[in-house]
Amino acid sequence: MPAIAPTELAEHLGSGLLSFPVTHFTRDLAFDETAYRDNIARLGKYEVTGLFAAGGTGEFFSLTPDEVGGVVRAAVQSAPDDTPILAPAGHGTAQAVAFAQDAEAAGADGLLLFPPYLTEASTDGLVAHVRAVCAATSLGVVLYSRANAVYTPDAVVTLAEACPNLIGFKDGVGDLEAITRIHSRLGDRLVYIGGLPTAETFALPYLELGVTTYSSAIFNFLPEFALTFYGAVRAGDRATVQRLLDDVVLPYTTIRDRKPGYAVSIVKAGMDLSGHPAGPVRPPLTDLDERERALLTDVIEASRPAAA
Repeated sequence: MPAIAPTELAEHLGSGLLSFPVTHFTRDLAFDETAYRDNIARLGKYEVTGLFAAGGTGEFFSLTPDEVGGVVRAAVQSAPDDTPILAPAGHGTAQAVAFAQDAEAAGADGLLLFPPYLTEASTDGLVAHVRAVCAATSLGVVLYSRANAVYTPDAVVTLAEACPNLIGFKDGVGDLEAITRIHSRLGDRLVYIGGLPTAETFALPYLELGVTTYSSAIFNFLPEFALTFYGAVRAGDRATVQRLLDDVVLPYTTIRDRKPGYAVSIVKAGMDLSGHPAGPVRPPLTDLDERERALLTDVIEASRPAAA
């Protein structure tokens, strides 16, 4: 059984900022477990309500199943006791079930269920996929709606009724009407998590829809700034949010948008430039070039007065 009950995990996740730590690699692209453990311990010292091990920013898509298990175990063993670790599950249904069961055996506190690998599927097929994963574990499961697995409001309601351990809905689409419909029908049955790239950009309007938290990639290398921004969002301080968007977040997204995959690459570069190197990204992703790293250095410098 998980250390924290699914309903308690949902309440906890919705009360503060979340983040997806990067996965550390050596120069020859092997998992750098020692550096990863040190980084999880570092991030866990901040007021973050959950860390998603081997998530999207953690390059889940480039890890072998054995590596995923190793990353999850390293995170569980390195995080403070009061920092929940959520593990990934994904690819086909059978593999997602295996990931879920291994994560529970590793001591993870919850799961983030990624879209199935590659193929498109009907709503009925997606519902069956989620039900199979939820039935295979007692961990709380957060559903990630994005790409080839966009869940309709009716599907989310069906799953919430059928799966007691489905605790969250992470939106990676930005369909505000769908979020409104889901929240209207389910209320606080689920925790709602903003999951678009650089979620800070959407945090304030999402809050109006009942999305009380989001996963911050920036937290990896600018934790103080990320927490300052989140605090301004939760306080409804629109002036501060706008200033931080203008000075830091929007210039950051301009660099991120230069190439596909840079939503991950820019975080790895930020780790290096802020004194917490995490190694390169794995192919098919590519690292920032020197000009882009210089631009990111300017963004990091602009963030410092806000975090002070």
